[in-house]
Amino acid sequence: MKFEKVGQRITKFMEQKGISPEEMVQRTGLEKKFLQLVREEDVYPSLGPLLKIARALGVRLGTFLDDQVSQDPLIIRKSERKGEMSMLRAKDKPVESKFYSLGRGKTDRHMEPFFIEMLPESGKEKKLSSHEGEEFIVVMSGEIEVVYGQDTHTLATGDSIYYNSVVPHHVGCKGEQGASIYAVLYFPE
Repeated sequence: MKFEKVGQRITKFMEQKGISPEEMVQRTGLEKKFLQLVREEDVYPSLGPLLKIARALGVRLGTFLDDQVSQDPLIIRKSERKGEMSMLRAKDKPVESKFYSLGRGKTDRHMEPFFIEMLPESGKEKKLSSHEGEEFIVVMSGEIEVVYGQDTHTLATGDSIYYNSVVPHHVGCKGEQGASIYAVLYFPE
């Protein structure tokens, strides 16, 4: 089965539900130009905007990643990981992070587990986002900086953080070195 890109899936759900681009702007609070880039130019937003899009369409965030029936238990071998999403701030900006879904294939999941390669660009523009739910992160290599509300925390290899994601936050590399993390995101239904 051919895996559809996120923009194609969003467009398909909008068509199925009869949602116009203008209605998506109202439902998500995101700019029309941004939504157009996501749908037509395959610009992958960060998880906050992607969650707003999923909620506006009445689907789980994982719906944009799944292309197979549910498996239980789901085992993802390191050698079989596939990078599904590379997060960009805009079409002409460099990739900030590469996301590898560790839950793809388990369609009845309630959490979104990821292995994420964070590039130095992820720490340059500290744009805060918020959404319902919780996040748990373990740093596997390098250092990351987490802006959480008014506070900034530096985490090194082996450190972890667990927080309510309704508080505005940003996760990015600290300094000019890349980092890698495991992140588990929970979004209430």
